[in-house]
Amino acid sequence: MESIANFLFEVGMLNKTPRTGYQFLGSGKESVSEHVLRTLYVGYTLCKMDETLDEQHVLKMCLFHDLPEARTGDMNYVNKKYVEVNEEKAVRELCGGLSFGGEIKKIIDEFNLRETKEAQTVMDADQLALILQLKEYGDLGNRYADEWINYALKRLITKNAKKLAGQIIKTDFSNWWFKEKSDWWINGNKK
Repeated sequence: MESIANFLFEVGMLNKTPRTGYQFLGSGKESVSEHVLRTLYVGYTLCKMDETLDEQHVLKMCLFHDLPEARTGDMNYVNKKYVEVNEEKAVRELCGGLSFGGEIKKIIDEFNLRETKEAQTVMDADQLALILQLKEYGDLGNRYADEWINYALKRLITKNAKKLAGQIIKTDFSNWWFKEKSDWWINGNKK
C-alpha cells in the first residue's frame, strides 16, 4: 500500500510541474496536469471520430503519456538540445514496486514507439492539445503562436487529427461562449 500512496503523491507533482515551452512563446502557462486533462478530452474525441480505435486503451495512454515528467520535468525543444533525460530510468523507478506498474510501463513504451494506431492517436491528441492552447494565445494577440502551430501541425499523423486541426485553426477560441451576442450580454437576461 505504501508504494500506491507514493505513486498517488507523485502523480500530484504533475499539478506543480510547468510546461516549460511557454517561456519561449512569451505568454501563457500550463501545468503538465492541465495538459494531460485536455489531451484526455482530445483523445476521447478522436476515438469518437474513429470507432476502430480501442477507446479505453487510448484514454489510458493519454492519462499516462506524460507521467514520467513528475520526475524529469517537462523538457521543451530548446532544453532537449542540451539536456538528455533518462525517461526509461524514470519510468522503471516510478513503476517499480507497483502491482500495476508493468501495465503503466507498457503503455508509456507503446506511446513512445508510436507504432500502433492508438499510440499515433495519442500523439495526435497531445499535439492537438498544444494546438488548442496556442490558438487561444494567438487569438489573444501572441504573434508567435501561429508559427508554433505550423510546427505542431507537421507532427500530426492521422487523417482525423489533421481534419480536426484544420477546424481548430478556423475557429475563434471564444466562439463557443460568445457566438450568441444577444440581449443577454447587455442585461443578463436569458432569451
